[in-house]
Amino acid sequence: MPKQEKYVPQDRVPLPPTDAKVYTTACDHCIVACGYKVYVWPEGRPGGVKKHQNALGVDFPAPVGIGGLAPTPNQHNLITVDGKPHHVLVLPDAKAEVVNAGGNHSIRGGTLAKKCYAPGTPTEDRLKYPQLRVNGRLERVSWADAIEIMAAVSQHVLKKYGESAWAMKTYSYQYFENTYAITKLAFEAIGTPAFSQHDKPSMSNDTAGVDDAGLITFAASYDDWKEADVIFISGTDPYETKTTMFTNYMMSGQKLIFANPRKSTGVAYGEAKGGLWLQVIPGSDAVLHMAIARVILENGWEDQEFLKKWVANTWEVDQGFGRGWRETPWQWRTTWGKVMSNPEDYKKWIRSQKEAELANAEKITGVPKEKIIQAAEMLAKPKADGTRPKASFNFEKGNYWSNNYLNTLSIASLALICGAGNRPGRVVGRGGGHQRGWIGAAGYPIGKSPQKLPGRRRSWLNLDKWVQQGNARFAWVIGTTWTQAMAASEDLAAAFRRQTSRHPIQVTSRNKDEAIKQLIARVDQGGMMLVDSDIYLIEPVGSEFADIVLPAATWGEVDFARCNGERRLRLYSKFMDPPGEAQPDWWAIGQFGQRMGFDGFKWKDSNEVFEEAARFSRGGILDYFPLVYKAKQDGEKAHEVLRKLGTTGIQTPIRLEGGNLVGTKRLHDGDLKLGDPEGPTIHSKWLKEFNTHSGKALLQRSPWDMWSDFYQRITPKGDELWLTLGRINEVWQSGFDDTRKPYIMQRWPDNFVEIHPDDAAARGIESGDEVELYSDDILVQDEGFILTDDSEWTFTEKMKRGYIRTTSGRCKAVAIVTDGMRQGVLFTNFIWSPSPANALVHAVPDVITETYPFKLGKAKVRRLGESPFKHSFREMSFIPRTLA
Repeated sequence: MPKQEKYVPQDRVPLPPTDAKVYTTACDHCIVACGYKVYVWPEGRPGGVKKHQNALGVDFPAPVGIGGLAPTPNQHNLITVDGKPHHVLVLPDAKAEVVNAGGNHSIRGGTLAKKCYAPGTPTEDRLKYPQLRVNGRLERVSWADAIEIMAAVSQHVLKKYGESAWAMKTYSYQYFENTYAITKLAFEAIGTPAFSQHDKPSMSNDTAGVDDAGLITFAASYDDWKEADVIFISGTDPYETKTTMFTNYMMSGQKLIFANPRKSTGVAYGEAKGGLWLQVIPGSDAVLHMAIARVILENGWEDQEFLKKWVANTWEVDQGFGRGWRETPWQWRTTWGKVMSNPEDYKKWIRSQKEAELANAEKITGVPKEKIIQAAEMLAKPKADGTRPKASFNFEKGNYWSNNYLNTLSIASLALICGAGNRPGRVVGRGGGHQRGWIGAAGYPIGKSPQKLPGRRRSWLNLDKWVQQGNARFAWVIGTTWTQAMAASEDLAAAFRRQTSRHPIQVTSRNKDEAIKQLIARVDQGGMMLVDSDIYLIEPVGSEFADIVLPAATWGEVDFARCNGERRLRLYSKFMDPPGEAQPDWWAIGQFGQRMGFDGFKWKDSNEVFEEAARFSRGGILDYFPLVYKAKQDGEKAHEVLRKLGTTGIQTPIRLEGGNLVGTKRLHDGDLKLGDPEGPTIHSKWLKEFNTHSGKALLQRSPWDMWSDFYQRITPKGDELWLTLGRINEVWQSGFDDTRKPYIMQRWPDNFVEIHPDDAAARGIESGDEVELYSDDILVQDEGFILTDDSEWTFTEKMKRGYIRTTSGRCKAVAIVTDGMRQGVLFTNFIWSPSPANALVHAVPDVITETYPFKLGKAKVRRLGESPFKHSFREMSFIPRTLA
């Protein structure tokens, strides 16, 4: 690669000449995926300030900021194209009419150019070549040798220990091309049950209670949030995490009800505009939902017309169950007598629940009963003219990553009572975290799983516990921070350390044959070989545990495709070279699959993978097969058809009608007009109906006693505080990209923890102090429990039988004292890799869903001293985020 000038940040940004190449893409960060245009041109050929002299077609000086076309230094970089240095500008599409209409964007999107690899910048440490750990240090090897070593050890592991000893931990959110290749390898070719996605210990679903109600969590369009009169927002602040969805679609006069223990910028805005803040104690959301529902039902404010038409009654539920025709997931079947209901029975049940009584609900949730009544009135009380408020429900991880099953059961029932689910402005669904990039080439091989749970012979394998037991002999980690992202992370990392970097047998030679012999000897003596594919070397998985590290090509370096939170499919165009020998993950999977002797892994480009994957999207909410079908009819590549759709894209499921591709604005839409289908179009019933056997939604009870014993045990005592985790506007996820953006790091150079003034004063803590969060009472479900047949035991019974143990955890952060925090609750970054707070989260899976309560940690806090930022006026502001 030719030597390139070091890029020096500057106040003036060069303009693209009129012949600059222009690409369309979408933001690589949050689920909104704002549309962007990318301008690329060679060094030494700048455009002029007159509109006929530059590719932007604008006279300069021009407006800066949202909708403005004057580029800022954070939107410019120097990249490599065909081995030569080029300028790049990554600007929001000012002509966009969807998603980020008018060029709106977040801070994260506004710094996309800085994620591009550029020699001499903070991205210099991108992984460029395959590496093998020799004598504890990573050394460069060829792709051929790396793949040969991986395949030889894998073949040994599969032959001697079986498929379940071959493990994989990978993202679910990346691009269709990558996730399809990954699942084709893991589920079809190898058939391993030792597999989990980046955000869970197993392949369990995130929102089982909502799913079991028949609601698809990404059924809504963004316009639906805009058309609502009132939005109930639970466990998230969309301004902080999905900025453009909030500013474009939730700041249009709606009343916003936030159920969060923390007042952030969006919450403050909602209150200032006549909304409501329900300062709920972490984990008690189910009781809050039940109490609001009870007020609505006791006053007769429920949407009776909607319930009669769209919610199943007893006869319909019983008929479907009796026939054995069940399209809903397994969870509601295993708890059939406990959670299934109908509108009439639900009224009787909610009145029988002492937790739903206002006085008790106030005590459990910490929300004053007056606010519970006010929330019920805002959501459901008919107006003076007899019309009902259009209520929508938006929830995210603060909801379902605390009390997973009950919170999602109860919010679904509350939404249905209010008439939400399938009409413009009356929807219920996730706000979303990552984008929607999952295409499974085959189903999870549940029949091979050794894990047993209630009502079934087999269930998803808890991969964390499986590794801790020493059952995984080969593991491939792709694009995720495994140990930091899981609960009780220090405990999990210790298990990895024992089986990899501190195992007695280590690789001592770069010779591939010697390396293979040594790694096979390690796995035969209870150890594990670990492969890590990523764009940076992340601690500790890549930097310490991995035997082989593979460099991945990513956003902007390969043509990719995926959907955003309203199922809008776009092309993420290639506009630059990847660094060194970095290759996309689908390519690495293909090379490995071929070396293993598997058929069907010889892909020549990403479009070929995209087209092959299309048939596996059929019938799902991300169905794009008609696009590929039409492209082939017209003699085009599917990626090129998608490229022509630009930043508008098309919403899935896609239909082919009248020779035209037709997108789907919302699901469950009873008023949706379907034309005559052509070619491969599949009109899934949930396009117009709910995803149940009857086509009607299911109203479900959420009995608090299914979970209350665990909740009581983990409730902080003495000087302990609740610890809940989340995101902030400026930093995406673990910050692995953002730590290489000087603009972002000046604002957030370290981890932080928000603490209430009274809690801080009691511990002698001020804003800017460095503190340690610690606990010696983090609960872990013992590894041996996953193989028993008695998994219906309550948490209390598990404790008695010794299947719950305790461990310790700690992390450091800089204190921010703010009355935006509920007293008794701390808030910190979800994953700050150098010091992850998940060390303080209990690794006890939900009794039904096997999902960890990632938002329900606890900690004591002690002051360590002043941080370097306490008296600085240049870094890390301590102004509370409660300004509207």
